[in-house]
Amino acid sequence: MTRALPSWNDGPAREAILRFVASVCEGPDALPEEERIAVFDNDGTLWVEKPVPTQLHFVIDQWRAEVEADPSLKEREPYRAAVDRDDAWFRRAIEHHHAGDDHDMDLVMDAILSTVSDRRVDEYHAEAMEFYRRERHPALDRPYERTVYQPMHELLRHLEDHGFTCYLVSGGDRDLMRPISAEYYGIPIDQVIGSAVGVEYDADANELRYGGRFEIIDDGTQKPVRIYANVGRRPILAAGNSDGDLPMLRYTTRSPRSLGLLIHHDDDGARGDEAYDIGAERALREADEHGLVVVSVKDDWSEVLPDTDAETETEPGERPSPQQTPSGAP
Repeated sequence: MTRALPSWNDGPAREAILRFVASVCEGPDALPEEERIAVFDNDGTLWVEKPVPTQLHFVIDQWRAEVEADPSLKEREPYRAAVDRDDAWFRRAIEHHHAGDDHDMDLVMDAILSTVSDRRVDEYHAEAMEFYRRERHPALDRPYERTVYQPMHELLRHLEDHGFTCYLVSGGDRDLMRPISAEYYGIPIDQVIGSAVGVEYDADANELRYGGRFEIIDDGTQKPVRIYANVGRRPILAAGNSDGDLPMLRYTTRSPRSLGLLIHHDDDGARGDEAYDIGAERALREADEHGLVVVSVKDDWSEVLPDTDAETETEPGERPSPQQTPSGAP
């Protein structure tokens, strides 16, 4: 029989997952399937986050096109950084955000709003799908579908095989994740929770369009709120990798029958994942206090990314994409 979670090394993390899943799915004390809810952050939890998150790669391409149409935009950030391919500026903006300084991140958010405001939602969806078909990860030079962490893909399938319903709960753009959530993760589009620009109904055109403000930034303390609003149940398993995921992890592990996984990016980068603690300092410091299982990329994963030799030609919206590995016995 095939080994469950084959890309996970034997150790406390894998054992905790298998033990927990068995405890809630087997025997007289098994939880009903409707209570088997699992929630996952996206960037840095399910796929590669560094050096620049996928959402920024997507909007940077759009900002470059906007500068071509209006060269005066290059006189200010983030358009200058986009045209000059100054990834370091974006990295600093993210690091400053984690440190509590949102000056640069506010410029990014304003530019995102300017880009999407008054656009049709179906147009944006189509552009996102085209982006995933066309672009490759700038640092790894592989399709984005091949930047999903293989061990996490196996965990999603293992949970699915045991009657779990899995939700994507991310601070990233909900409408940028929806086009690929089913293909990349096996998570249906209606189980994607994320940050979102407000949507308005244009009665004259009978269309939905983006407005001029963010409806929700799904990060930090908003994650438990959005889980309740969209799911209506407290999850029993949560996985994240940053301080912004800590409220979601704490909300989940309040129940005595629960499991919280904190992905620690401590590998040396040779296997495709960049090592970093920035933005996760508090979560790592408080992991024991909140009963979280820290998953070491270096020690707990025997493989990090899918084999590039297995690249497929599937279109966004189709499954499967990363290596499919059946979940069997330990």
